[in-house]
Amino acid sequence: MQSSLFPKENTKKIYLIRHGETLWTLAGRHTGLTDIPLTENGKKQAAKLKSALQSIPFDLVLTSPLQRARETSNLVGLTKQAEVYDDLREWNYGKYEGLTSEEIAKIDPKWSLFSQGAPSGESLHDILQRADRIIEKVLEASGNVAIFSSGHISRALIARWLHLPVQEGRFFYISPASISILGFEHNGPVILGLNHLCHLS
Repeated sequence: MQSSLFPKENTKKIYLIRHGETLWTLAGRHTGLTDIPLTENGKKQAAKLKSALQSIPFDLVLTSPLQRARETSNLVGLTKQAEVYDDLREWNYGKYEGLTSEEIAKIDPKWSLFSQGAPSGESLHDILQRADRIIEKVLEASGNVAIFSSGHISRALIARWLHLPVQEGRFFYISPASISILGFEHNGPVILGLNHLCHLS
């Protein structure tokens, strides 16, 4: 039986699943390429994701190579189907890796990732290219797609799905262990659901 959380139209949908909680998400630290595991609570969140996703048939499952995303896909029960896809790794934050927003503000009070990119890390153009390659791969799938990744790259991906500049990712918030759904209406790209968390309650 399909959950009422999800749309019932018989068209391809892309389920963006952010990894569960880590110690750095708890602390508000920018976690780009630092490869840290889920907390025990993050593992429990992933188990709840499984109950929300188990009735959805997926033609393609993609996961970031970082362990927090791979561990989430494993606990959801999609490891055997999952393809590790390097473009799904989180934004490289460069010299801001591991810092909180408050710490970064002391260095550059005007800095914003979605307006400036990451110093000594990835630029907006770098992320645009990655997001567009992800979308190209997703469009090749004949059915539903599950994507396990991180917050900022997922926000950029939503923006590009809507044919918007990467900068517009600033308008989409993605919580740990959340589910967002991209799809189509009249052959045009739309957001079918954003930051669903009801499975965690």
